[in-house]
Amino acid sequence: MPDSRKLRSQDWFYSLEYYSFARRAYLRSEGLTRESIQGKPVIGICNSWSELNHCNLHLRDVAEAVKRGVWQAGGVPLEFPTISLGEVFMKPTTMLFRNLMAMDVEESIRANPLDGVVLLCGCDKTTPAQLMGAASANIPAIMVPGGPMLSGHWRDQEIGSGTDMRKLFDLYRIGKLNEEQFAEVEGCSARSNGHCMVMGTASTMASIAEALGMTLPGCAAIPAVDSRRKAIAELSGRRIVEMVREDLTPSRIMTHEALENAITVDMAIGGSTNAVVHLIAIAGRLGIEITLEDFHRISQKTPYIVNVKPSGSYLMEDFFYAGGLPAVIRNLLPLLHRDCLTVTGKSLAENVAAAECFKPDVIRTLDKPLSPEGGTLVLYGNLAPDGAVIKHTAASAHLLQHRGKAYVFDQYYKMLEELERDDLPVDENTVLVLKNGGPHGGPGFPEWGHIPMPKVLLKRGITDVVRISDARMSGTSFGTVVLHIAPESAIGGPLAAVQTGDEIILDAAARRIDVTLPPGELDRRLAAFERPKPHYNRGYGKMFLDHIQQANLGCDFDFLRALK
Repeated sequence: MPDSRKLRSQDWFYSLEYYSFARRAYLRSEGLTRESIQGKPVIGICNSWSELNHCNLHLRDVAEAVKRGVWQAGGVPLEFPTISLGEVFMKPTTMLFRNLMAMDVEESIRANPLDGVVLLCGCDKTTPAQLMGAASANIPAIMVPGGPMLSGHWRDQEIGSGTDMRKLFDLYRIGKLNEEQFAEVEGCSARSNGHCMVMGTASTMASIAEALGMTLPGCAAIPAVDSRRKAIAELSGRRIVEMVREDLTPSRIMTHEALENAITVDMAIGGSTNAVVHLIAIAGRLGIEITLEDFHRISQKTPYIVNVKPSGSYLMEDFFYAGGLPAVIRNLLPLLHRDCLTVTGKSLAENVAAAECFKPDVIRTLDKPLSPEGGTLVLYGNLAPDGAVIKHTAASAHLLQHRGKAYVFDQYYKMLEELERDDLPVDENTVLVLKNGGPHGGPGFPEWGHIPMPKVLLKRGITDVVRISDARMSGTSFGTVVLHIAPESAIGGPLAAVQTGDEIILDAAARRIDVTLPPGELDRRLAAFERPKPHYNRGYGKMFLDHIQQANLGCDFDFLRALK
């Protein structure tokens, strides 16, 4: 072990100031002796546990397992809380608070006597928020995601949270499920703690953390209630003490090459479109430029190989039993930067050298993919000059080349009311358009982009139409949905000019989303645009609106990106 004076924490406990004595004294009040901390790495356990976040509810138990590992390796574990972001409970969206949590994580690390940190995450935005905060603080860090829930079951069906629940909700809307059946679905869709058990944003970001090298191998997919979740937490606690001694920091792990690996894995697993925003933000914290074109370039050469909902057929339990992310990474090695350093101290390729796939229909090989291209396409056009995205692997193939008349909604909640109308003037060719769902318009960039199917179409057996917006959608969602249109409508982006009856063209093959208007008409309409009043004039909300960047830039605050 290096000289204890080189440990960051020792500056808090053994300097000339009075408060060093006071800090040691106050640690005694926690039952720790002087020998507990002297010369030993102090490891923070950054816990996003909350009873307002069912995905992360079990993280207190996970933290206890981490502590065992830290003590075993000769470190001192000290657990601390941050805000927690539960997507289902928070309004208008957790994305409004991702950057706030990232600041909470960063400043909690920076302000306290910590030599290393273990990041405990789960629900969607807690994972990128912790990675962003840890990247900015840049002391040794390792991540332990909470893992997915057990698979849902209703009668003879396996139910994936979000994905199948939306389909069953639509059946209830049109009277094909009665109240009793719907109550049964409600009671058996979410059977345990943990995040969504499809390849939604939580599973995607846990997989990305592993692909980045920020977790131990195999950590992403272990079910939340599986005993192996606690076992890998204990191993992570041991490992972080060694990482402190090696000075193995996030900036050494999350390099440009590692970020490209993460994008490759995201494309191969059919990951959430939200990963695009989060990876660009994480890169920005490290002073690394990642753009939408990097996602396009990598998607073109990366087959989609993981057969998990919403793009595929299986659930995360099946994925774990099939070999999990190590099996995916091993299959992808020809496309990856194999030598990237990870939290193990070994390379990515070394970590997966012994990985096996036990269910080849769940994890395909490169020569037998589900799709020859990755799960996310990047679009441009006169509606999205700065870009938009579509998860084409979860879309209807016949709609990926489509021309139809727009039906426009300006407000989300009013839209929900209109979609229940039996006389709504839409058909299978209509393009549903939602404005004011971006970072400013939502506010906060909410998951409104999965515009529900109009009841009148569901009754006719039509289950998908083209839908476009400047909002996000849950990674558990599906359908032919164009998202993240930038710049957003609320700040005068071209989407603001679209009117009901305008013709919209989606050409996924050409990577285009356009409105067809006479020459000069788009500019004329935008010249008459009046920006809506801001949602906030004080507090965090005002800071958000004053400093938030657009979707194509990662939606981080401009002042939090690393200076070059």
